[in-house]
Amino acid sequence: MKTICLYFEIHQIIHLKRYRFFDIGTDHYYYDDYENERTMADIAVHSYMPALNTLLEMIKENGKYFKVAFSLSGVGMEQMEVHAPQVLEKLQELNETGCVEFLAEPYSHGLSSLVNEQCFASEVERQCIKMKEYFGQSPKVLRNSSLIYSDDIGQQVSLMGFKGMLTEGAKHVLGWKSPHYLYSCALAPELKLLLRDIELSDDISLRFNNRDWDRYPLFADHYIDRIALLPEKEKVINIFMNLSAIGMEQPLSSNILDFFKALPASAKEKGITFSTPSEICEKVPSVATLEVPDTLSWNDEERDISSWLGNQMQREAFNKLYSVADRVRIADDPRINQDWDYLQASNNFRFMTTKSSGVGIDRGIYSSPFDAFTNYMNIVGDFINRVNSLYSEDIDNEELNSLLTTIRNQGEEIEMKEKEIARLQTKIEITEAANDKLKAELENKKHASANKPKKISKPSSAKDIES
Repeated sequence: MKTICLYFEIHQIIHLKRYRFFDIGTDHYYYDDYENERTMADIAVHSYMPALNTLLEMIKENGKYFKVAFSLSGVGMEQMEVHAPQVLEKLQELNETGCVEFLAEPYSHGLSSLVNEQCFASEVERQCIKMKEYFGQSPKVLRNSSLIYSDDIGQQVSLMGFKGMLTEGAKHVLGWKSPHYLYSCALAPELKLLLRDIELSDDISLRFNNRDWDRYPLFADHYIDRIALLPEKEKVINIFMNLSAIGMEQPLSSNILDFFKALPASAKEKGITFSTPSEICEKVPSVATLEVPDTLSWNDEERDISSWLGNQMQREAFNKLYSVADRVRIADDPRINQDWDYLQASNNFRFMTTKSSGVGIDRGIYSSPFDAFTNYMNIVGDFINRVNSLYSEDIDNEELNSLLTTIRNQGEEIEMKEKEIARLQTKIEITEAANDKLKAELENKKHASANKPKKISKPSSAKDIES
C-alpha cells in the first residue's frame, strides 16, 4: 500500500535594516521592525491562516486518515509570537487532533551544520525544547535548513538521537534509484532517510498556477492517479514544500485550497494512505544505504549549497560570521545569542547570490548581491566587535572556555552553599520554634501549679486528739 508523507516548512525571514559603515560601534540594533511586522502579518493573513484552516478542516473531515508534518524555525516562531500569535494558536489546535507531527530543525534556519558541529547540535536542541513547550512533542525526525544533507551531517544527526531525516531526492545522488523508498545514512545505517519527490512537490509549489505548464490545470484526482500508477514496490511518496507555497507562491485565487481539500478523498479511492515521517521510519524498512559525500539541498537545479556559498562574497561573509561561533557559544550572552540566531539565517547569504535561478529572488532592501554583502558585513563587523568586547581578544577560545567554566563552577558552588545555609537556617528556626513552644508549655504548667488551690486536711477525731 502506498503512503503519502506531506510536509510543510514554516520559516520567517528576519529583515535587516540599512546599516552604514559609520554605524559600526554606535548602533547595535540591526533589524527593520516595520518590515518584519508587515511581512509577517501579510503572510499570516494570505498564506498561513488559510492554509492551516484548510488542513484542520481536512483532518476533521477525514479523521485519523489524513496526516501532515511541520517544522518551524525558532526565529520564525519568535516573529509569530510578536506579530502573528494566531498562527501558533492554530498550530496548537492542529496538534490536538493527534494527526500532526512536528520535526526538529536548526533554531536559526542557518547553515551551522556545514561548519560547526557544536553550534548545530545546540541549535537543534533549543528548537526541540521550543517544540516541546508549544506542542508537547519531542521531535524524532530532523529536517535541516533547506533539506541540507551529507553523510557526515547524517552521522551527527544519528548521534544526536534522531531516527530519521528528510532530504532531497536529487537525481545526481539517486542515479537510477527511485525516491519512493526509504533509505539509510551511509555512515549511520540506523538513521532513516526520507527523500523528497522533486517533480510531485514542485508541481504544487512552483507550477500549480502556471498557465503555460502542460499539466495545467492540476486536479487532485489526476495528481493521485500519477501516484497510483507508480510501480507497486514504490510505496513512500514524500511531498515536501514551504507552507508559503499556499497563498504566496501560488495565490489563493488559483484554487489551490480546493486542490488540497480534494486530495484525501482521491487518495482513499485509490487505496493510498497518509503517514507522518516517524510512522514511516517505524513501519517501513530501508532498502539500501544512500551515499552522499557532497552536500546537497533542495535549492536550484544543482541541488547543492551554491545558493548560499557559491561566490567569494558569500564565503567571505560566512567565514567571517562563524569565526566567532565558539566565542559566542562560550560567552553565552542573551543579547549576543539572539543577534547570532538572526545573523545565521540562510537568507542573509542567499541575498548575495550571483546565480541565475528559475525561482525569482526577492532581495528586499538590496539593489544587488554586492549591496547585500556590504550591508551584512557592516553588521557583522559591529557584531564581532561586541563579541570580542565581552572578553579580551588576547584570551584564546580554550583559555576563555576554561576561565568561564571556572566561573560557572564557582557560581554553582556558591549556589550550593547558599542552599545549605538556607537549609541550616530553616533547621535553626524550626528548632528555636520548638524550644519556644516547650518553654511556653513549661511556663504554663508552672503557672497552673502555682495557682492551684491547696488541699485542706480534715480535722482529726476526738479520739485521736485524746490519744
